[in-house]
Amino acid sequence: MLSGRRADRVGDLILREVAILLIDKIKDPRVKNITITGIDLSNDLRIAKVYFSVIGDSTFIGNAKKGLESAKGYIRKEIGRRLSLKYVPEVRFIHDTSMENAGHMDKLFENLKQGSTDGRSE
Repeated sequence: MLSGRRADRVGDLILREVAILLIDKIKDPRVKNITITGIDLSNDLRIAKVYFSVIGDSTFIGNAKKGLESAKGYIRKEIGRRLSLKYVPEVRFIHDTSMENAGHMDKLFENLKQGSTDGRSE
């Protein structure tokens, strides 16, 4: 048997399939600039939290989320068709803020280098 948690292995397969579907099959323009950043599959394989990132302000993020939500049923159906699973997990899309947090940290470090700790110019 393969090493590692089954949820991790199945999650990787689901993540790959979601990425392929977003690139090849889903034509909604709201999801074209999305980057899938990760997945968290529950131990019972019933809930898949798929994390995504998109460049832009809250309007872009909201539109991307709406596009993903509208494609959720199709994505779940295709996962069930492509993978041999006893249960097809419920797919939940969650915006990944780690890229924005990293950008904020970069700005803070840059301000520290310049001698300002609060991010404001004096």
